[in-house]
Amino acid sequence: MTKSNTEVIEQLAAAIGDNVYMDVAKWHLYLRDAHLHTFLAEQLYPLLADDLQEDQVLHVLRNIPVKLGGGKLEIPLADLLPMQAQMHLMDILEEFSNS
Repeated sequence: MTKSNTEVIEQLAAAIGDNVYMDVAKWHLYLRDAHLHTFLAEQLYPLLADDLQEDQVLHVLRNIPVKLGGGKLEIPLADLLPMQAQMHLMDILEEFSNS
């Protein structure tokens, strides 16, 4: 039995939410707590069908604005993820693309 796209996206969102974080003033804000995990999973899911490329993932991350200070400032999600969090994200995506 194959999983539906919705189920895969939900599982991907859960994995992202539990393992990928933004670094704000040395404070780790997990994407689940920032309510960004599901949106990010929806954006990245189509990339899993093809040969997964890191530059494609970075492009998606650069195009997701994160509002700070009540919306006074927007910073691309890519700029808030430390390298280790980006590596966790790539590991998760590779795991999902192979299943």
